[in-house]
Amino acid sequence: MSGSMACFTFNDVCMKALSGVLPLEQAVFLRGIATCVLLFLLGRSLGTMHFNLPRREWSLIGLRCLGEIGATYCFLTALFHMPIANVTAILQVLPLVIALAAWLFLSEPLGWRRLLAIGIGLVGVLMIIQPGAGFSVWSLYALSSVGFITVRDLTVRKLSPDTPSMTVALMAALSITAGFGFASIGVEWVPVDRNLLGVIVLASMFIFLGYLFSVMVMRVGDIVFAAPFRYTGLIWALLLGFIMFGEWPNALTLIGAAIVVATGLFNLFRERDIARGT
Repeated sequence: MSGSMACFTFNDVCMKALSGVLPLEQAVFLRGIATCVLLFLLGRSLGTMHFNLPRREWSLIGLRCLGEIGATYCFLTALFHMPIANVTAILQVLPLVIALAAWLFLSEPLGWRRLLAIGIGLVGVLMIIQPGAGFSVWSLYALSSVGFITVRDLTVRKLSPDTPSMTVALMAALSITAGFGFASIGVEWVPVDRNLLGVIVLASMFIFLGYLFSVMVMRVGDIVFAAPFRYTGLIWALLLGFIMFGEWPNALTLIGAAIVVATGLFNLFRERDIARGT
């Protein structure tokens, strides 16, 4: 899980390095071509991919793909204009928002302790985005990506257990590639030299390895034990943001991020205890 988070963060660094050099649509489209090929080969090699699915499953996958496209656009737009650690810190609220949305829309149980933790976590998010003098409109894009990812993940909960995860992942990658490829028609493409191509290939490799490691966790790992290690992505974002771009969040952002992580961990451990009946 830590390796997966590291690879996803390195992918973010590569994409951020392309900001101001390549249009967002062109960068995502080119990355997506290689990513789709790699995911297809991974799914075929694992033998865990097929496309003979009921219409209901395809409808849910379609809705999930729309959420994936929206999340990708909002996240990368924020990433192109904000410090990588700030964007990553906002995304750490995802487990809390998903738990709240599942309670509101799917009638999943949520006790007062977890509700309190969610409320405190949302206060932490406010400390990160800092409404007022330090507010950046790009923070709204990061928050919007949280909303799209929540829709995406709630849709996954409605999918049948028989629907292969690799099929879902490949369809998401294909939809992102197709969506941004279509959007790129309306922008002026920039010539891609050897250096830019190298960054795009690196981004594709990192996002592929991120998927690969996450699949390995789902297949052979203890999910309850591994889930908290998702937060190591924030550590990578802090380190890489400082080393690669000279970015370091202010004290209020760091405190807010710590609150979000602490409440997220509490939510995970509380959910584990409830599942065990303790």
